[in-house]
Amino acid sequence: MTDSIIEKITNTDPESKSLDLEAQNIEQLKQLFPDVFSEGKVDFEALKAVLGDHVEDKEERYNFTWNGKNKARQIAQTPSTGTLRPCKEESVNWDTTKNLFFEGDNLEVLKLLQKSYHQKVKMIYIDPPYNTGEDFVYKDNFQDNLKNYLEITKQVDEDGNKFSKNPEASGRYHSDWLNMIYPRLKLARNLLTDDGAIFISIDDSELENIKKLCDEIFGEENFVNTVSIKLKNVAGASGGGEDKRLKKNVEYILIYSKDYNSIKPFEAVYNLKPIDELVQEYREEEKSWKYTSILYDEGKKVYVDSTVDGDGNEIKIFKRINPIFKSINQIIKEEKLSEKEAYSKYANRLFEAKDAQSSIRVRVIKAKESFQINEDLVSIEYIPKTGRNKGKVYEQFYKGEKCRLFAWLRDVTTEVDGILYKKEMQGTYWDFVNETNNLTKEGGVSFKNGKKPLKLISRFIDMMASKDMIVLDFFAGSGTTAHAVMKKNADDQGKRKYITVQLPETTDKKSEAYKLGFKNISELTRARIRNAITELNIGDHQEDFGFKAFKLDQTNINQWEGGFDNLADILDNSVDSIKSDRSSEDVLYEILIKYGLDLTYPITEHILAGKTVYDVAFGSIIVCLDDKISRETVEEIGKLKQELDSETTRVVFKDAGFADDAVKVNAIQLLKQYGVNDVKSI
Repeated sequence: MTDSIIEKITNTDPESKSLDLEAQNIEQLKQLFPDVFSEGKVDFEALKAVLGDHVEDKEERYNFTWNGKNKARQIAQTPSTGTLRPCKEESVNWDTTKNLFFEGDNLEVLKLLQKSYHQKVKMIYIDPPYNTGEDFVYKDNFQDNLKNYLEITKQVDEDGNKFSKNPEASGRYHSDWLNMIYPRLKLARNLLTDDGAIFISIDDSELENIKKLCDEIFGEENFVNTVSIKLKNVAGASGGGEDKRLKKNVEYILIYSKDYNSIKPFEAVYNLKPIDELVQEYREEEKSWKYTSILYDEGKKVYVDSTVDGDGNEIKIFKRINPIFKSINQIIKEEKLSEKEAYSKYANRLFEAKDAQSSIRVRVIKAKESFQINEDLVSIEYIPKTGRNKGKVYEQFYKGEKCRLFAWLRDVTTEVDGILYKKEMQGTYWDFVNETNNLTKEGGVSFKNGKKPLKLISRFIDMMASKDMIVLDFFAGSGTTAHAVMKKNADDQGKRKYITVQLPETTDKKSEAYKLGFKNISELTRARIRNAITELNIGDHQEDFGFKAFKLDQTNINQWEGGFDNLADILDNSVDSIKSDRSSEDVLYEILIKYGLDLTYPITEHILAGKTVYDVAFGSIIVCLDDKISRETVEEIGKLKQELDSETTRVVFKDAGFADDAVKVNAIQLLKQYGVNDVKSI
């Protein structure tokens, strides 16, 4: 009788698993087309009739498929029964941080994050294992991928293999790689916000295939760019000139939006070159460097009259009396400055005068004639409708009879640490050779598996133009993404947060990482993030320098396993639904995962009538996992709910945690008096 009073969460209930994507898809289909279901099954003939001409029903059609694709799709839709166990001892600033680090198979972790972070991640960057024919294939097991993870990390089977070889001669060379990446990208898309984007590092071995794969998962219409990145210089052909293939020095970044119509334009991408180096480069190449004139004194500003733009908006016109112009060489001589010092000092006043083709300039020329302005220099004030100065009062200068427009050096430069740089707009070819040459020093860890430059990931973050977003990297590697997020926050006081996932892949005993004491890559990842925190957390910083660490494991809830031979032992052990080696916090975070709550929500611990009670997110959910819970404890929980004044309070107990059946029977009615209508037990 008592079992029916409080609804139980068991290991077979939907709520005990991650989000069931297959069930969710079926439910959405029912909402759209209820008439295509017959006895709970989809009638495909009826569905075809409803969709009409939009159904491709020919044997020969364009599609992208491979051996194992259907299985890979099913793997993505199969819920996980695992959990993420908190590891406070491996975390930094556990109580305050909003950043997350997960150790485990990213496929299972992505499944477990489906409820809590659905459409909450704005940017994803991944650098998946390239298909080089070496160890790379995550051995996804359709029947029990979680068990497979425990085997490959040698938590279950001493003979378990970490990865499987994928020689290029194999008939499944491309298929194995696609089967690995497909379900992960499928799940990752669910986490993206509508205005989010994913950046994928890849080389030419699978570029064509992953492009087709992303066209299918994200939609061809949501493709943004393929960026080519030069990451190293090439000294010569490999193999002493005997190799038929040219040596690789370029990799690629695929960029897809979640919804092309919703995503905002990326911030412009620039390369920075010191001005003094650029001027010298122009000189050596005998090219003309235009920014040599300085508006040393703007002169007296006198309002003359106004004209209007094409929409009738006012343009105020001023004449400038007795302005002073000097050349950069004149300044160098007069003030005894180096060329570098002169450019830095007068960067805001340096210009070149252009015969710009614009309707505004035509109006200024006509106004100068109409108002009989004889001064050599005039300026205007107006509010641009487009461009970087859109919506604010902007001043422009025009010189001479032809009203040549001033193009300011300050508009194409930026100053970093006292050095003036020219900003050169980049297209889809980026040069990161210099950053790659110094890569071994970044983060203070050695990582031979394809470490990416900090500046590269920072550029993606800049492109997204958001100071408050979640950034996900589920192939974390050396931890560059986490480092980049924290550094950007330190630079601009942003509130970005990161989620990183890394498999505890065993390090090669011959590697530098192993010699430094890192038994697996996830240990190295955490060390890199800690190094970054130490490096950045200097001075009076308010940014979030920390992370909560979790490890993938099997559920904390006992499962019904075994046969009649050991039935007595099973029944004895089933009195407690929680595994004996699990803590209350282990169970608490599994509850948060199953209910789809953010894993960084604040958790307050209360002692009520001698029992430990957890209040999550100011009363969104209250959990008590102690034994021998009395009526008094239940009443105190009700009072806590009222104090927190939460409208959505859910209370969870351990099923065997009540002092007796009477308390269990009365708990739900007692809590109703305090406005709690959702009570469950595990």
